Amino acid sequence: MSDTSSQGPDYQERLYNLLSKLQKMATEIPAQLQQRIPYELLASLAASLAQGQILEIVKMLTEVQQATEKHLFQQRLQFINNQKMEKQDMIVKNFPQQKIAAADARFKEELKQHDMKLVTQLDQKVSDQQVTLERAGVPGFFVTNNPTEIQVQMYLLEFIVKIGNKDV
Repeated sequence: MSDTSSQGPDYQERLYNLLSKLQKMATEIPAQLQQRIPYELLASLAASLAQGQILEIVKMLTEVQQATEKHLFQQRLQFINNQKMEKQDMIVKNFPQQKIAAADARFKEELKQHDMKLVTQLDQKVSDQQVTLERAGVPGFFVTNNPTEIQVQMYLLEFIVKIGNKDV
């Protein structure tokens, strides 16, 4: 007997319903990405969803992601505020205009460098999440920097969340 049939008719029905929902959602994404989500991937994802746990992992990762984004945003605001205070201090101390202009140029470059560090931290978070999902056995997840593959993974996550929220 196969794994699915040994789990009874309720499991079979749940699996069929999940697969049907996933197939419907897959038709709603851009065509070039639909090609990257074959039936076998959807079937594997449906089976994983039917067994549970994936949704809890995704919810936990979502919470961590949101906390990370909030923290990084606060860091950026603090960085900008420190620059503003430094400029204000220069104005109060009557620094020459060309020195203030030079500081503005430096601030712009420093902010750009700071933003690059933040993006790097977000990229690392994506990689950490891919590792977690891959280790959890979630179909379609593996570590990649390929923007198209990341887009596909984002859609798969969206599917999981929608199913978890019963939005389909």
